[in-house]
Amino acid sequence: MSSPKPVPYYFVPGPSRWPLLGGLSMLVTMVGASAWVNDLAWGRYVNFTGLAGIIAVLYFWFRDAIGESEGGLYNRRIDLSFRWSMSWFIFSEVMFFGAFFGALFYARSISMPWLGDLDNKILWPDFIAHWGNAGPAGTVQEFGIMGPFPIPTINTALLLTSGLTVTIAHHALRSGHRARTALFLFATILLGVTFISLQAYEYVHAYSELNLKLSSGIYGSTFFMLTGFHGFHVTMGAIMLSVILYRVMKGHFTAENHFGFEGAAWYWHFVDVIWLGLYVVVYWL
Repeated sequence: MSSPKPVPYYFVPGPSRWPLLGGLSMLVTMVGASAWVNDLAWGRYVNFTGLAGIIAVLYFWFRDAIGESEGGLYNRRIDLSFRWSMSWFIFSEVMFFGAFFGALFYARSISMPWLGDLDNKILWPDFIAHWGNAGPAGTVQEFGIMGPFPIPTINTALLLTSGLTVTIAHHALRSGHRARTALFLFATILLGVTFISLQAYEYVHAYSELNLKLSSGIYGSTFFMLTGFHGFHVTMGAIMLSVILYRVMKGHFTAENHFGFEGAAWYWHFVDVIWLGLYVVVYWL
């Protein structure tokens, strides 16, 4: 099934309610979250209401965009604008992770040696400047640190394999083999879901057996911030690829026109690359 011939002019969408509703939903979400962390009983319900609103807005907004694309309203100029938009979005995500990696570097390579030097021995005579310590004077409960085996290494193999399968799916789509595209796209999603499941098991192990929590000093906060934020991205990537799989099965893409697939694949490759950095910096160093 091929899309209608695109129009020659630059498509400008009409007035839409979704930006306003999306902004209001995010406001409700943050108000609820703020109330929740301050132990107000109504906070969680407001937070969940806002999240439900965001999900609904995304569903209907993307439904409209897909309908416009399938209706032949987009052309190469629109395609180029989508490519730049996705590129800047991924760049913003790179900046997010850059900040978190920077916090980890500062804590481990600058603050830790500084706190352990001779000038601070008077204040904290028992402090030992090694990564994963429990802080001065036992201010943090004892905990174990996470190593690279076995789950992080298995997850690395899973994500590297998923990068290969999504690439094979892309080449299959460009060759017009829709069934092969769907098969390898489904394999990519399955690998992502397996990754998320293993990471959830790792968190349970860290909490119950290693006593490693978000409150376990700078080690615990940076570990869960980096790995948890990445796990969230894997979850979002798997959802994106699931939508793309549905569209592939509906016949929405052609060998020449399939940026929806390409944008999701870009995001997935970005997630793979970030994990390689996490695997080395968080689990090995």
